[in-house]
Amino acid sequence: MEFFLQTPAWAAVQRSLGRRVHEQSGPGWSFLAIEEKNPAGKVIYAPYGPVAESVEAFDAATAALVTLAKDEHAVFVRMEPAAAGFTASDAGPLLRARGLRPAPVNQQPELSWIVDLDGDFKDVLAGMKPTNRNLYRNIHKKGVTFRASQDPADIKILLHFLHLTAARNGFKPQSDEYLTQVAASLLPNGAGTLFIAELEGEPIAAAFAYDSADTRVYAHAALDDTHRKLSAGIPLLVTLMADAKEKGLKHVDLWGVAPEDQPDHKWAGFTAFKKSFGGREVSYPGTWDLPVNKLRYGAYQLARKLRDKLR
Repeated sequence: MEFFLQTPAWAAVQRSLGRRVHEQSGPGWSFLAIEEKNPAGKVIYAPYGPVAESVEAFDAATAALVTLAKDEHAVFVRMEPAAAGFTASDAGPLLRARGLRPAPVNQQPELSWIVDLDGDFKDVLAGMKPTNRNLYRNIHKKGVTFRASQDPADIKILLHFLHLTAARNGFKPQSDEYLTQVAASLLPNGAGTLFIAELEGEPIAAAFAYDSADTRVYAHAALDDTHRKLSAGIPLLVTLMADAKEKGLKHVDLWGVAPEDQPDHKWAGFTAFKKSFGGREVSYPGTWDLPVNKLRYGAYQLARKLRDKLR
């Protein structure tokens, strides 16, 4: 499974946002790394990277990241080796032995929910809850239609619904400027698609998906609460999956889910929704830091602990 955050399309998004991006590769390894700033100073961050075929290749990628960090005067490397020649269960001892330590928080989800698109699409439908299948097959009877868009101007539809959802649920969505720039970068070249549900020609729900070579990521979605009883978000997501299947993609990544043993987790509601489409849970090693300037990194960690105590 190819991680979208390690693709040239994501590098183009980051550069369009004015960020410096580094891409390197060697025998059995590659990485996309972004220069970021935090209270410690400059950070070299590889989201869901580096990618490596073996532990030896991972070590070579890590050495290249450290060299890059030194060249750019970064305080530390931050990585999320989701596909680096070892499993999430083996990651802890292996990474600690190489001087890495868990980051204060995970920047990308440690658990994700994947729907595989192998076989016929009717097999994918069979893995879903009956309610989801029935909505997908019958919602057209209620006047709801679906369309896919590669027009960056259509991002305003999703932004409108995100504002409504944020006001209703009290969360802070990503900025309009950020999502508008992501749409402008991804949609024209086909690396992203907007899916829009309409009731008699009026949008009532929207979802923004990102595509890598074999995986579609369900990245952002929101709906108009006025038509909540139609549950258009469910057949909209199934439509997104069917379109991915038609394009020859192998997986749909529904993104982060809550651990099963945490029923009160803030993502519990989203998790139940995602699991209703069938699929499987995938565990990643999480976010890890490799100090390069150990003195400044130590001061950064100490400052964080003091701040947390004061809170």
